[in-house]
Amino acid sequence: MKHRIEHPRGISAARALAETVTIPAVLFLGLLFCFPTAFHQPQPDHAQLAIAGRTVERRVDTALREQHPGRFDVTAVTDARAARQAVLDRDAVAGFAAQGGHAVLYVAKANGVALEQALTKGFTQLAAHNHQRLTVTDVAPTMRKDGSGTTLVYFGIAWNVPGYILATTLLRAVTFDRRRRLMTVVGVAALFSVTGFYVGVGLGFLPNAPAALAISFLLTTAVATFSLGMAPFVKHFFPLVGLGLYVVLSVPSSGLVPVPLLPRFFQGLHAVMPLGNAVDGLRGVMYFNDAGVLRPVVVLCAWIIAGMALLGLDAWRHHRVAGRRGAVAEQEDVPEPPVEDPSVEAPAPTALPVHPHHFGEPLPMLEGTVRDLERQPVHRAAVTVMDTGGRQLVRTTTNSRGEYAVTGLPEGCISVVVSHPGRDPLVHQRFLQSGVAVRADFSLRDRHNGTSAHAAPQRLDLDHAGHGS
Repeated sequence: MKHRIEHPRGISAARALAETVTIPAVLFLGLLFCFPTAFHQPQPDHAQLAIAGRTVERRVDTALREQHPGRFDVTAVTDARAARQAVLDRDAVAGFAAQGGHAVLYVAKANGVALEQALTKGFTQLAAHNHQRLTVTDVAPTMRKDGSGTTLVYFGIAWNVPGYILATTLLRAVTFDRRRRLMTVVGVAALFSVTGFYVGVGLGFLPNAPAALAISFLLTTAVATFSLGMAPFVKHFFPLVGLGLYVVLSVPSSGLVPVPLLPRFFQGLHAVMPLGNAVDGLRGVMYFNDAGVLRPVVVLCAWIIAGMALLGLDAWRHHRVAGRRGAVAEQEDVPEPPVEDPSVEAPAPTALPVHPHHFGEPLPMLEGTVRDLERQPVHRAAVTVMDTGGRQLVRTTTNSRGEYAVTGLPEGCISVVVSHPGRDPLVHQRFLQSGVAVRADFSLRDRHNGTSAHAAPQRLDLDHAGHGS
C-alpha cells in the first residue's frame, strides 16, 4: 500500500523553481569561470629560479625582466651544485649555471612536464642569445608511465572527492551516532589509502614510497571530517559548499597545471586546499626525498581539526538546546540534525513505505504502530508530525497492519498526532537523535465508549528509546 503524503501548500512555482536551480546554477558558473581561467594558456607567475653565481644571476634577471616581466623571481646561489640542490629541496622550480659557452638548466619533471617545457623554452632562448649551448638535466624524473607528471593529481582526486561522498552517505545513516561516523571515516580512509597506493604501484604509475599512505589517508580523512562538521551549519547548501570546495576550487588549484604556471588566485588556493596540499606532500615523499612535506601535512591536519571543532561546536549547541528544553540532560553524544542533500536523501520530511529495508533506501527516523484497545491494527489512521512551534512537518496514513514510518525529520523534540474517524486522537512527544530509531506506538479509544477527545489526557513521553504505550 502506498502512503499518502500531504506537502506544504502556498509555495509558488516560481519559488520552487528558483530553489531547484540555484545550486546547479552556482556550480555551473563556478566551473565555467574557474576551470578555463586556470587551465587556458598557463604562464609562469613569479616562478622561483636559483642561478649559480652573482654575475650570472644579474645578467639572467635583467634578461628575464625584459622578456618575461613578472614571470620569474631570481635568487643567486654559490655554484651549479647549489642550484641543482635548490631544485631537489623544492626551494626553486629550476636551477641554472653557465660558464663560458656552456650552460646547464636543472629541472624536475615531477613538478609537471608543462613547467619543464616552459622553462626549457625560455632558457634555450636565453642561452642562444648569449651564444651558449644549453644542457637540460632532470633531477627528479617521474615513473615511465607518468609522462606528463600529473598522475599524482589523478590519484589525489580519487582520494579527495570520495571523502565528500562518504560524508554525504554517513549523513543519511540515522542509526550511526557521531562516534560511529568518525570511526567509519577512519576505516574507509585507511582502506582507500592502502588500495589506491598499491594499485598505483602495481600498475607502475607510482613509485613504491610507503610514506604516501599517510598523506592519502590524511586527505580522505580531512575532506570527510570537515564535511561532516560543516553539514549542520550550511544545511541545504551542503552540496553547493561541498562540490564548490572539493571540485570547483580544488581541481584547478591541485597541480593538474603546475602551480607556478597558475594565476596568483589559484596559487593562493593551492596553499590552503586539502587536495593541493596532498599532491604537494605526495610529490615530496615520492620524488624529492621528503622535502617540503611538513607544511602539507600540517594543512591537512588543520582541516581535520577544523572538522572536529565544528562537530564539537554543534554538539555543544545541541546540549544547550536540550538542557534549555528540559530534555534528556546527560547525553554523551548529541547528534547533528539531518542535512538535506538532494543527491543522497529526501529533500524534506518524508513518509516511507513500511517493508523490510532494501539496500540503499533511507532508514526511518520515526516509526510505530496504531492499534485499538483490542490490539487490532487501525487502518488508514492519520499520522501528523509537528515541530515544537506547531508547524506540520509531514502527514501520512497507516497501512493495513497499522504501521507508519517517517524520515528526514529535524533533530530535537517533535509531536506525533494520530487520529481516526470515530476515535479519540492522541499525541505523543519524542526527542529525535541519530543512532536511535525512535518509536511512537498508539492505542486509540472509540468515542462511543464514553471517553471524549477533551477528557482524554495527552500522552507526553520524552523517552529517547521511543517506546510508547
